Amino acid sequence: MPAPVHVSRHPLLLHRLAQMRDQTTGPRVFRQLVREMAQMLFFEASLDLRLSTYTVQTPLAECTGHQMAESLGLVPILRAGLGMAEAILEMVPSAQVWHLGLYRDHQTLRPVTYYNKLPARPNIDLAFIVDPMLATGGSAVAAVDILKGWGLQRLKFLGLIAAPEGLEALRAAHPDVPVHLAAVDSHLNEDKYIVPGLGDAGDRQFGTA
Repeated sequence: MPAPVHVSRHPLLLHRLAQMRDQTTGPRVFRQLVREMAQMLFFEASLDLRLSTYTVQTPLAECTGHQMAESLGLVPILRAGLGMAEAILEMVPSAQVWHLGLYRDHQTLRPVTYYNKLPARPNIDLAFIVDPMLATGGSAVAAVDILKGWGLQRLKFLGLIAAPEGLEALRAAHPDVPVHLAAVDSHLNEDKYIVPGLGDAGDRQFGTA
């Protein structure tokens, strides 16, 4: 059975999504919105993480506490995924961060890997691939290919906005990977940008538009 696609309907997330789409939103505010939305999506995507129990001594008595029982990895697709990864790292400081550099060849429209520093074998239980935009799906599919080839089988994809074409491509290639999104938009234009979208997430985060 294919893994689920979760499109959040949380009011606070949707409020921020509208602000993020607005073309008048500057880089500083845009980065803050990426940070907050990434953390909200991660809350939803991490509901099934395994826990272990231990004894906590409060000022009044002992009680049972819970702690993470599995190791996590964050895999931002450079460069746009950096803001999301940094935000999630604040919530799980023990997570490992493995960067993947992928860019879209403007002639072939296929992803090209230019940076990959994964160790020889995986030492994490679950990886979250983070990239604000799931447009054609090429980079997301390539990232999952790389991580599965590395030996990692438990993966989730977190993105802010997807095009139906990109979501379909990811689901067709890797139906076992759960997907968590803030929105699925209308379509891709002739330049393979998501419509209505928000423009180039990397340029808008880093002021390079």
